[in-house]
Amino acid sequence: MRFTVKLLSVTLLLSACGFAAAQSMEITKNGTQKAITGAEKIFTGTSIVNPYFSSKENGVSAASVTFAPASRSNWHTHPKGQYLVVTAGSGYVQEWGQPKQTIKSGDVVWTPPGVKHWHGAAESTTLTHIAVQMFEDGKNVEWMEKVTDEQYSK
Repeated sequence: MRFTVKLLSVTLLLSACGFAAAQSMEITKNGTQKAITGAEKIFTGTSIVNPYFSSKENGVSAASVTFAPASRSNWHTHPKGQYLVVTAGSGYVQEWGQPKQTIKSGDVVWTPPGVKHWHGAAESTTLTHIAVQMFEDGKNVEWMEKVTDEQYSK
């Protein structure tokens, strides 16, 4: 009885101090989250978005995005920045006011918070990347205008 009371007291104390009971791993099985075609209002061309996770509570989201040749995102910013891990193909990233840069499989791109940019596939190849972005005030991206064909071609 005395041991039970002490254990209960310690558990209550830890809970009051913000220490939650031990959590277990979660596994999201492949194929349980539906891939979606990228919306025309935020992508030019064909793109497929495979969500991995999005957790405002944990402050981060991630997805794999595959762009068909010459497909691309709109200009956009991220309030806490974004990492891109290029996993296949080649394409481009461009920061507003700067020349576009070529990216290819194995490259990692860090875009700082608030930097206006776009990313997408090269003219004759696909591009797949994992995008990881953090939330601030419930938002992880601010979508803007489309990248014109002229901007894409420069």
